[in-house]
Amino acid sequence: MHKKFLLTISSALIMASAAHLAHAQSTPAAAPAPSAAKKELIAKLLKLQQPGIEAMSTDMAQEPALQMLDRAAAVLQARVAPEKRDATIKGVQADAKKYMEKTVPMVSSRAVALAPDTVGPVLNLRFTEDELKKVIAILESPEYAKFQQMSGEMQQALQAKLVADTRTGVEANLKTLEADLTARLSAAAGQPAESVAPAAPEASKAAKPAAKK
Repeated sequence: MHKKFLLTISSALIMASAAHLAHAQSTPAAAPAPSAAKKELIAKLLKLQQPGIEAMSTDMAQEPALQMLDRAAAVLQARVAPEKRDATIKGVQADAKKYMEKTVPMVSSRAVALAPDTVGPVLNLRFTEDELKKVIAILESPEYAKFQQMSGEMQQALQAKLVADTRTGVEANLKTLEADLTARLSAAAGQPAESVAPAAPEASKAAKPAAKK
């Protein structure tokens, strides 16, 4: 999964809320119950935060499965006969898809349901009504919407220049890594270096900009 290039106000609020919640849970201090007006503002802000909450929970649900798929790929390469790999890969993909379809919606919907009782108290404790109004105004502003729309373009501009400026160093480091791994694997296997040399990725691919989501 590619992470967003810029830390949006939404994700910043989520992380800040988590930190404040942990702090609040460790201290006896508690905010008074919010007024009806403040409760409405918190609900509105959480609604605006919902895409960020869903994205965070989706990443959480997907991460262990992606780690498992990485391990499966290593086993597939090392232990499955070449003639059986295509069919096995399709089966693995089907299993992963089944997991994602069952798990992601479950975790995402639960995250949204939990937000009022977890993030809500933090917002109530740490923000005044006036501050909440200002945050909501920012999130609802056309300028903020435009900024979000441009994040992909800004990411691509930075990544393109980054690849160009670091290509030489990346290529040199990849060659060093290839040599080190070849020597280590050949010593461990007791075989000539050429027979166990790992395939080095092309530097242009290794440092390739992330595809726009």
